[in-house]
Amino acid sequence: MATNAVHWFEIYVQDIDRAKAFYETVLGIELARIAGPDIPMLGFPQYAGVHGSPGSLVQAEGMPSGGNSTLVYFECDDCAVEASRLADAGGELVREKMSIGEFGYVAHAKDSEGNMFGLHSLT
Repeated sequence: MATNAVHWFEIYVQDIDRAKAFYETVLGIELARIAGPDIPMLGFPQYAGVHGSPGSLVQAEGMPSGGNSTLVYFECDDCAVEASRLADAGGELVREKMSIGEFGYVAHAKDSEGNMFGLHSLT
């Protein structure tokens, strides 16, 4: 059975409310509480049968945020739009929108917790 290589991602944060506000503002989405674990988790929107990987923000003791070596890319219609929201949401633009040839465009950023992430669009 063929599956996507990434099945889930977790972004570790120190202040889950601040991180929630950051991602909701930049990506124009709503995060939802994930029931079950004894640690605060907020899930990114996920839909069955569509391309992409679900994931969450996690505030867990002993799991540091920032300085990680995993880069998660979020899909956008035009990554320059989301990049323009970074500073107001408490983040930082690391690399402006740039072409990656036939694969579209990317921008690199840091979130409110110091985590590096990418924005990807076809236009």
